[in-house]
Amino acid sequence: MATLLEYKCPCCGGAITFDSELQKMKCPYCDTEFEMDTLKNYDADLNDGQPDEMTWENRPGSEWQEGEAEGLRTYICNSCGGEIVVDENTAATSCPFCDSPVVMKGQLSGDLRPDYVIPFRLDKKAATDSFAKHLCGKRLLPKVFKEKHHLDEVKGVYVPFWLFDADVNARILYRATRVRSWSDSNYIYTETKYFSVKRGGQIGFNHVPVDGSVKMADDLMESLEPFDFKEAKDFQTAYLAGYLADKYDVDANESISRANERIRKSTVQSFANSVSGYTTAVPVTTSISLQNSKAKYALYPVWLLNTTWNGQKYTFAMNGQTGKFVGNLPVDKKLAAQWTVGLTALCGAIVYGAAWLLRLIGLI
Repeated sequence: MATLLEYKCPCCGGAITFDSELQKMKCPYCDTEFEMDTLKNYDADLNDGQPDEMTWENRPGSEWQEGEAEGLRTYICNSCGGEIVVDENTAATSCPFCDSPVVMKGQLSGDLRPDYVIPFRLDKKAATDSFAKHLCGKRLLPKVFKEKHHLDEVKGVYVPFWLFDADVNARILYRATRVRSWSDSNYIYTETKYFSVKRGGQIGFNHVPVDGSVKMADDLMESLEPFDFKEAKDFQTAYLAGYLADKYDVDANESISRANERIRKSTVQSFANSVSGYTTAVPVTTSISLQNSKAKYALYPVWLLNTTWNGQKYTFAMNGQTGKFVGNLPVDKKLAAQWTVGLTALCGAIVYGAAWLLRLIGLI
């Protein structure tokens, strides 16, 4: 039985055939021509790619030592199911995530003991001051919200994070282009040249964070980064005094996919930075494997600020180490519409003025 060997065009993805007149392979869709040896080498590079092997070895965290957790208590929220760890002297009355009353569950037991903790550097006043500063200069913020808002609650919470370390071996094939344009009195010409660019090497990752809490929005926690791990301490229960600590409800194994995605994206971007001198560079195949991989369990400091306005709850967060503040604010729809109309009118006036000036000087 005869076998039909089909090549795909590296430029547009269409099926290419041999042109007997040119004695080359040619794409009937974009008219790109290829030398047979060049095409074979490109095809070999594609087939040489290995699937990613991003598996992790070491289990994070450690067991609580005998008597170490005696001074800790856990509370459970009846509304969102959140489980919060506090010291025995803390009288927690509401959940920092949904502001609902919480009920004491009992002595802390089971689960893993954190490896590290980054202590709070900034206090509650710094969090409220940052909130006030966050409101300044927001032109579309409803005036009533700015003048009459109130913070329902401000709480310092240690958020659980899984920290992933790994050495990455990567081989990446990029499809790159160089584009140049020129013109004469009749036409504008564009020439695009295509290149196959290979990169390979090793890159190390330390403390790639993935929050281990379902209740904490991933994008909110990532927007608080970076945390400075140089200030991390070996975990001691004394650091929890006066603060809440959210218990992880997403374990390390469930967090691996997010860690792998962050590592893969950073690796591809890092290698792409070395592909210079081209107009574009798009990865075609990637082969990424991990070595010396391990994960650790840490608690990171976050201030949570809750406020309610017009029946809607707004949650803001501040990095308790660096002071970085994030959170979405309401928008005055009437004011936003006025700004849209004003900007449209301004753009129209600019275009009209430019056209009038060109007519005045005789260019149009």
